[in-house]
Amino acid sequence: MTGNHLEAILKQASAKLDKDGFLALPDGAALTLYVAHDGASLTIPKVDGVRLDGELVYARTVKRETYTVVQSDLFALAVDGAVGGQPARRAGFA
Repeated sequence: MTGNHLEAILKQASAKLDKDGFLALPDGAALTLYVAHDGASLTIPKVDGVRLDGELVYARTVKRETYTVVQSDLFALAVDGAVGGQPARRAGFA
């Protein structure tokens, strides 16, 4: 994934810069990052903030864990929860 791709996704998810230098998602929203390198894969769920530093991506989870991955190994992101004025999708038929 390129920096432009990642920035466009974070913009669409309404991420804003916080006091720690992370692009933080709105309350109730989170990302799941999908990373792969040389056949090994890693899924990083419940990411509430991302910081870009050159080729490195720092992902902060809701538990305040921080993962560091290489941007070129990142191949997909999933946005969960309410973003961009859209209500969060709930399980069920209603």
